[in-house]
Amino acid sequence: MSWDPNPVPRALRCWSLRRASETALQSSRRAVEDQLKICGHKRDADVFELFLSKKELTEVIDLSRFKKLKYLWLHHNKLHGITFLTRNYCLTELYLNNNAIFEIEGLHYLPSLHILLLHHNELTNIDATVKELKGMLNLKILSLYQNPLCQYNLYRLYIIYHLPGVELLDRNHFAFANNVDKTVFDDPEDAVFVRSMKRSVMTFSSMNWDTVPTREERYLEEEGTEPAQMLTVTLR
Repeated sequence: MSWDPNPVPRALRCWSLRRASETALQSSRRAVEDQLKICGHKRDADVFELFLSKKELTEVIDLSRFKKLKYLWLHHNKLHGITFLTRNYCLTELYLNNNAIFEIEGLHYLPSLHILLLHHNELTNIDATVKELKGMLNLKILSLYQNPLCQYNLYRLYIIYHLPGVELLDRNHFAFANNVDKTVFDDPEDAVFVRSMKRSVMTFSSMNWDTVPTREERYLEEEGTEPAQMLTVTLR
């Protein structure tokens, strides 16, 4: 058994942390109630959206009471994690950018999520982040830029490989919905190559002017002269 030479300060620290958490939750509760008053909602079942950005929130109360919540704005706060979304199965848009979030455990409870903004946070573990997002089959728009995990050398390749359903990553298109091959590959580079080959083909043609005779050459043209050549370039 370890011996704490100074048990009183430790107890005070625990009490201080609990007090800080209670204060943070009270601030969150007030912010939610203020929004309900502004929107004129009297029943939880009538709440489809909550705007809680720029409230200096470090924690958020459990929002499971709002069963029909679809849009939630929490950007520009001071959140560290996501533990307040457990039964919000109708949520389709979630804005968590510009916080201090270092893990996103709990997001897999949101099967209807379509838009998820997480840029400007403190996410460092790309494996844990992808694992949490993998089961979200309706996720189409995702932002993760300005997180430490973006320093990973193959960041975009890794995300594209593991989340083939996402159509817009960090404000850049890399997939084309129904044309995306969702086969699982052993090598991520193979996956990107195959999916790129599914994209529309563009063909550009131009005249090889070195093979076009001048007026004088046409005047002196002899039979059997080869026709002018066309150059064709095909891109995906």
